[in-house]
Amino acid sequence: MKIKVIGAGLAGCEAAYCLAEKGVEVELYDIKPKSFTPAHSDKNFGELVCSNSLKSNDIYGNACGLLKEEMRILGSLTMQAAEVSCVPAGGALAVEREGFASFITQKIKAHKNIKVICEEVTAVPDDWCIVATGPLTTDVLSENIRSICGGELHFYDASAPIVSRESIDFDKCFYGDRYGKGGDDYINCPMNKEEYESFVSSLVSAERVILHDFEKSEIFEGCMPVEVLASRGKDSLRFAMLKPVGLTDKDGNKFYAVLQLRKENTAGTAYNLVGFQTNLKWGEQKRVFSMIPALNNADFLRYGVMHRNTFINSPTCLNADFSLKANGKVFFAGQITGVEGYVESAASGIISAIHLYEKLNGRQPKIPDNTTVLGALSAHISGATDNFQPMNANFGILKPAEIKIRDKKQRYAYLAERALKSIREYKENL
Repeated sequence: MKIKVIGAGLAGCEAAYCLAEKGVEVELYDIKPKSFTPAHSDKNFGELVCSNSLKSNDIYGNACGLLKEEMRILGSLTMQAAEVSCVPAGGALAVEREGFASFITQKIKAHKNIKVICEEVTAVPDDWCIVATGPLTTDVLSENIRSICGGELHFYDASAPIVSRESIDFDKCFYGDRYGKGGDDYINCPMNKEEYESFVSSLVSAERVILHDFEKSEIFEGCMPVEVLASRGKDSLRFAMLKPVGLTDKDGNKFYAVLQLRKENTAGTAYNLVGFQTNLKWGEQKRVFSMIPALNNADFLRYGVMHRNTFINSPTCLNADFSLKANGKVFFAGQITGVEGYVESAASGIISAIHLYEKLNGRQPKIPDNTTVLGALSAHISGATDNFQPMNANFGILKPAEIKIRDKKQRYAYLAERALKSIREYKENL
């Protein structure tokens, strides 16, 4: 029997690879390279559209770092690709986009059990399949998914601009990570109070791209455009992406606000503005972001853009194993399910494939319990709620510690150890 996987983003590639590694024949469908969504341009699979960061690599202090380790234990293709394409980013796991996507594509196309089919799927099959078409699902298929899932929602997802290294004014910035971690992975662009307040004033009044009617809804907090956050108060950015805490130059000077730039490629020729997802018009981005002293003559290699993202109301139509309640042979994976983020999307691809494989072989899928990040995300997409919204990996969604631990660092470490023990047992019992 051949299993269809629809969509060759991170979730779809993880699902296809996981099934193929178990000996299942897979047909992986994607519209690339014949056509692209409005946000995609790379012919390779697993393309990273927004940031090149997969967030924190800290297993014991960050839930996304913990989720990565859970994925490694389960044989994640995304984690393999990240390992061979990583670029310095302090405590974060950042990758070179082209190398990352190229590795995934080569592994997929070379696998003896995977057949890649470049074809647009316009309707969800009613037999064994995994739908991982992402937040930019084509219109025809979106309408079909809407009809079988009882509606769809939209939220905003914005990408940050990228500037060339050679255009950065190094007389007005300095290297270093927060609290001295990670060496010289970040370029820090400080501002004094007057510079910061002028920047914020211009930012909140800058002209934005006109949104379509379907985009005019509440913005998901995890993907908030910088100009929207700035409009919530003049100090909003100083408590977010421009937080100066822990950042000092070589002379020990502290600053009122600091923008961090992170490497976009291995060569270090391009840097992205960390946390500066935006929906400003391109000319406005150049004008306003150039007000940051270190970027006064910046060459913008790519401007930030905003995309329509689509996800289903998963609690009403999906089981905790990511299968459709109306048809247990049809599974969903990725951001379309309401998990938010590269890593979370890829993780859902793995777990949906494992569940499908179990069902295919006549076994009832075992859902990881909510002591693991994978289990907690599974509970989120299937739990009853009046206002379902996308969810990132975070310690708040895990089952609380059985013992009271006041120190946050120690509590997170305990939760991480418990999660890793649980996911290893889960793997052994499959």
